[in-house]
Amino acid sequence: MNPKSLREALRGLLPPEELTKVRAFDIVGDIGILRLPEELLEKKHTIGEALLRVHRNLRTVLLQTSPVSGEYRTRELEVVAGEPRTETVHREGGCLFKVDLSKVYFSPRLSFDRMRIARQVREGEVVTNLFAGVGCYSIVIAKHSRASKIYSIDLNPDAYQYMCENVRLNRVGDRVVPILGDAREKAPTLEKADRVLMPLPERAREFLDTALAALKPGGVVHFYDFGNEPDPFSPSLRFLRGKIGEIQLLQARKLRSYAPKCYHIVLDFSVPKVRNFG
Repeated sequence: MNPKSLREALRGLLPPEELTKVRAFDIVGDIGILRLPEELLEKKHTIGEALLRVHRNLRTVLLQTSPVSGEYRTRELEVVAGEPRTETVHREGGCLFKVDLSKVYFSPRLSFDRMRIARQVREGEVVTNLFAGVGCYSIVIAKHSRASKIYSIDLNPDAYQYMCENVRLNRVGDRVVPILGDAREKAPTLEKADRVLMPLPERAREFLDTALAALKPGGVVHFYDFGNEPDPFSPSLRFLRGKIGEIQLLQARKLRSYAPKCYHIVLDFSVPKVRNFG
C-alpha cells in the first residue's frame, strides 16, 4: 500500500524528532519542491525518494537551496530524486504553464488568487499586468473572462520566452500581449487600463506611480504587499492613502504565510480620481 503522506513514508527512516521538522512542499507539474531545515539536509535524498513514493505522478524532486532573490526573483535548486531537470508543464484552472523553475518565479500557491481576479474582470476590460512572469495571471484572466486586451509585462527574458510559449499553448494570443521590459518604461506607452495587477510584493510600492499612470479614472488596482500580525493591512493602507489620497478599498486578503507572523497580502482598490502620475 502506498503511503498517504510524506511523514508516513518517512516513518522508520527518520527518528520522530526529525519527522516533526518535515514541512510543506510545493508541486509544480510533475516536479516536487522541498524546503528543508539545515539539520535535515543530510537526509535530502531519502526525503526526496519518499516524496516520489507518495505522489506517483512526480518525476523529479528538487531541493530549494537559496531564498528567492535578485531582480528576476529566482532561486537555487538541487535535484535530490528522480529525473535531473527543472522544466515542467503545470496545469491550473484549465490552463497550461510551461516553466523552468531555475530560471523563473512560479508559485502554485497563488492559484486561488489568479482565479479570484479573473472572475472580477468585466466584459471589454483592458488589463495591464506589470509583473507578468510566465503569464499565469494574464492567461487565467483570458481563459475565464471576456477582457478585450491583457498587456503582460516582464523584465526577465526567460520569463518572457515562457510567457510567449504559454500564450500559444493556451491559444489566447488574440488578447494577451507579452511585453519584454521594465514596466516603468513600457506601461506608459500602452492604452489606459481598467485594471492594473501588481503581483510582486517586494517591489509594488516602488511601482505604485507606474500603476496609477497606467490606470483609467475609476479603475481597479490589485496591490500586493507584505503585512505583519496583528494588523497586516493597515500599514499598506496608510502607504496607499499617503501616496494617492482617496481610494475605495474593495477587498483585503491574506494570501499565504511568508514568514512567522508575516503574510503575503493583496489589497484591491479603486481610484475615483487619478492624478497625473505619468
